[in-house]
Amino acid sequence: MGRVAGKTALVTGAASGIGLQTSIRLVEEEARVMMTDINLEDGSREAGKLGKQAAFLKHDITLEEDWKSVLQKTVRRFDRLDILVNSAGMVLIADVEQISLEDWRRVHAVNVDGTFLGCKYGVRVMKEFGAGSIINLSSVSGLIGGFNLAAYNSSKAGVRLLTKSVALHCARSGYGIRCNSIHPTFIETPMLDQLIADAPDPEKARQTLVRQVPLRRIGKPDEVAQMIVYLASDESAFVTGTEMLIDGGVVAQ
Repeated sequence: MGRVAGKTALVTGAASGIGLQTSIRLVEEEARVMMTDINLEDGSREAGKLGKQAAFLKHDITLEEDWKSVLQKTVRRFDRLDILVNSAGMVLIADVEQISLEDWRRVHAVNVDGTFLGCKYGVRVMKEFGAGSIINLSSVSGLIGGFNLAAYNSSKAGVRLLTKSVALHCARSGYGIRCNSIHPTFIETPMLDQLIADAPDPEKARQTLVRQVPLRRIGKPDEVAQMIVYLASDESAFVTGTEMLIDGGVVAQ
């Protein structure tokens, strides 16, 4: 049997990057997966590759009504919800003087509000089934600062402590729902590719990132997905309210 056999997962940001690789891994481990993203074309195509164990819904994580609809459709399609992976997010390079209030609010709407809504409505659904695992994608930038990441730092730090609050609430309420956060460093995703491509010298920008990682490389989406599978499975039944680093040693420095 697979490590999450018989479980149903909802994965946001599933059209590419970590969300896509997580969906692939969960299907390989015999979960049924509802993949969601604002990117309808890519999301539908990728879900189709995974067969009957996966389905796709267009989903703007900043909209409360979208969350209600997506969760309802997931349960209708797969009968239950056991795993929620809040993977969708965005990054914006800007220091505290540069960033506009509009951009500040946009980053927080996606990274914090989207995760909050997922937790809020995910808990309401999961508690009806007596158990569940919520995995929130934060970042090493939720633990350490960067001079040009004012909104990203703030939003990912918010995800970290929101996770702990959700974990304690669910434990106190006896719901059987666990909630943990994952904190990757630079990972080979379309988001990172775009940031590097926008730099004046992309190859120099890539090497600058690599030099910040003690293991001297950029991480792979599957390395994050494998941690998510662990937190989604019963192997982590006594793990809640914690933060998992996948950072090649960055925070150890």
